[in-house]
Amino acid sequence: MGDEATVESVLLVDDEGDIVTVGAMALSEIGGLSVTTASSGDEALRILESTHPDVIVLDVMMPGMDGPTTLGKLRERPELANVPVIFLTAKAQPAELERYLSLGAAGVIAKPFDPMTLADQIRAIASP
Repeated sequence: MGDEATVESVLLVDDEGDIVTVGAMALSEIGGLSVTTASSGDEALRILESTHPDVIVLDVMMPGMDGPTTLGKLRERPELANVPVIFLTAKAQPAELERYLSLGAAGVIAKPFDPMTLADQIRAIASP
């Protein structure tokens, strides 16, 4: 198999309930992944004190702590420093994509995403 990372668990962070519901269902039912969800950056940071997913999928625009700020806080924790973070955003213009990647994101998935291919997109980004 080589040293390719295997993606088995995902933390999905988004403040929109419908996105969380559809995303979690797509990742678990279609993608066969173990999914934990959070509705805010603060909640994600609390969850990450006791769980360490293979990948974190993070909404960019959330009230309170936005995605880029949450990513910065994650990178301050040595045990999370190498966990791939994928931004989920409706703002997928080239300038925004460049900015998100420069912040250390492994990749970006545009909203609306395709539930049928979401898990495959995450695996492709997290396992280059």
